[in-house]
Amino acid sequence: MIKVLFICMGNICRSPTAEGVFRAVVEEAGLATRIEIDSAGTHAYHIGEPPDQRSQQAALSRGIDLSQQQARKVQATDFTAFDYVLVMDGDNFNNLAALCPEEQLDKMQLFLSYATELAETDVPDPYYGGDKGFEYVLDLVEAASQGLLAHIRQNNRL
Repeated sequence: MIKVLFICMGNICRSPTAEGVFRAVVEEAGLATRIEIDSAGTHAYHIGEPPDQRSQQAALSRGIDLSQQQARKVQATDFTAFDYVLVMDGDNFNNLAALCPEEQLDKMQLFLSYATELAETDVPDPYYGGDKGFEYVLDLVEAASQGLLAHIRQNNRL
């Protein structure tokens, strides 16, 4: 079982979107029993809450249901439990790196490193912007999800 964790700040916009999109990509590839997917936040602002309504609406417009997810804060045990710890932006990457045991640092990456056709390195936080920001996040996440799945398949013979 390959385990993938997506991380943003509050776990209500970007990382649950990435979790939902990547889950759909994995299911479409017939690999749902081989890849476990979760998300978390670096801060505890929204523990137990569902994803932001705007994230849910944007995802649902593309056939992805985020409504069953609940925000949680990343825990120290996540670094050993997951094979991939994929962070949405540089600030959260730095915050997380400070908590990560040195021997687990190689698991951490910026998620958009899997979207090699994009110039962006960070998935921007759409929380304080308009609806177009949530659509843009979906575009970025969809591109990176395809690249991540290709990488996992290639490196794990799936």
